[in-house]
Amino acid sequence: MDVADRPGGAYGADEWAGLVRRAVVLAARSSATGRPAVLGITGKPGAGKSTLATALTEALNAERPGVAVLAPMDGFHLSNEVLTGLGLRDRKGAPETFDAWGYLALLERIRGGREPVVYAPTFDRAIEEPVAGAVPVPRETALVVTEGNYLLLDEEPWRRVRALLDEVWYVEIADALRLDRLTARHAAFGKAPEQARLWATGSDERNAALVGRTAHHADVRVRVDGWALPILGRDIGRSGQ
Repeated sequence: MDVADRPGGAYGADEWAGLVRRAVVLAARSSATGRPAVLGITGKPGAGKSTLATALTEALNAERPGVAVLAPMDGFHLSNEVLTGLGLRDRKGAPETFDAWGYLALLERIRGGREPVVYAPTFDRAIEEPVAGAVPVPRETALVVTEGNYLLLDEEPWRRVRALLDEVWYVEIADALRLDRLTARHAAFGKAPEQARLWATGSDERNAALVGRTAHHADVRVRVDGWALPILGRDIGRSGQ
């Protein structure tokens, strides 16, 4: 059965092509609605959602350049200076450390289809700060892919996000592997090894518990343990975000 006919199912590496087809079906809706379709990809920190979102966007654009744009939720991180002022620096990544209302406004502007181009922010891990106006989203875009932890969170104002997404995929992976990846990522961007592990098993895990409780709201659950994307030179099962 085609993956597009199986909402709520769980998918493995051999069904990557089916997920691409499902995204193509979503993109085709834009011609009928006159606005971009919006696909959300969510999951716990370190599950592989950034890698999957990037790979999917690149695969669609390889077939039809310009059809898809990736606009991540992480661009709405509050700055380190603001977090320090709020006393939230050690909670960076928690729901309250994002400009959730700003993220909602971006999705509303994209779905509105009134502006020639909407500029979305992104997040620069090298400096651990958001970067404004980094991602142009032309009105002609057929599919906008957005990824982040809290797309299905059932609390204000996050619960409003779901109504602005045409579909949501939940990415999951074995927790031991996910924690190892998170630790390695924190270390790669400047944290000492012990500090990296403490952050991954502390603040990140508190956030992961919140996200895990939202999985049942997803349209599709994508299990990516050991899942390689050889045509894109990526291995979600070992190196995804």
